[in-house]
Amino acid sequence: MIVARNLGQTYTSGNRELPVLADIDLTIEHEGFVAIIGPSGSGKTTLLGLLAGLDTPTSGHVQIDGVELGTLTEDERARLRATSIGFVFQTFQLIPTLTALENVLVPVELSDGRSHRSIVTRATSLLERVGLGDRLHHYPAQLSGGEQQRVALARAFANEPKILFADEPTGNLDATTGRGIIDLLVELNEERRTTLVLVTHDPALADRARRVITLGAGRITSDSAATAT
Repeated sequence: MIVARNLGQTYTSGNRELPVLADIDLTIEHEGFVAIIGPSGSGKTTLLGLLAGLDTPTSGHVQIDGVELGTLTEDERARLRATSIGFVFQTFQLIPTLTALENVLVPVELSDGRSHRSIVTRATSLLERVGLGDRLHHYPAQLSGGEQQRVALARAFANEPKILFADEPTGNLDATTGRGIIDLLVELNEERRTTLVLVTHDPALADRARRVITLGAGRITSDSAATAT
């Protein structure tokens, strides 16, 4: 589902070049569940952005489902993300002026040709699935952090993505709420048969992955199967 070869990323600050990633080679299988871990500054979020086509690498290339990202225009990459990729972020990234239901509708309305009624039905079903059937018309400010992340999960699965990328999805949550989000993320991923790639500092979340990739100083230092719990 995802192939990265010789992937590298270097940023320029003033007259200095700052290497962030180097010599990244990895293949992630269809329906895989991969956690990327490592200390702060090791390049985890940069790698996630490159794999998702949010950024362009300095060297190397990425394929998603057989499509070479480097051959696509920015508009084509945006269309690929809209139709095949879901995202969950640490900071939820909900639109504050939209209700929970409206936030979930956004990616579907942008990419789906189905009728508005069927789209609303699907979004409502997803919010019910994450336990927010009674909060459809609440705005983000009226929801707890855990509820906001559940809205973000429903939104991420709204366009039936082949791949879901998650960047520290439990990072802003307390331990108890985080465990609930982990359970939902794993359950939804199995139900929807997506490929899940996440960055985390949360050992409880990494332990649920079927494979753990560790980064250190911008390179892969280990790549091994994790024990599922």
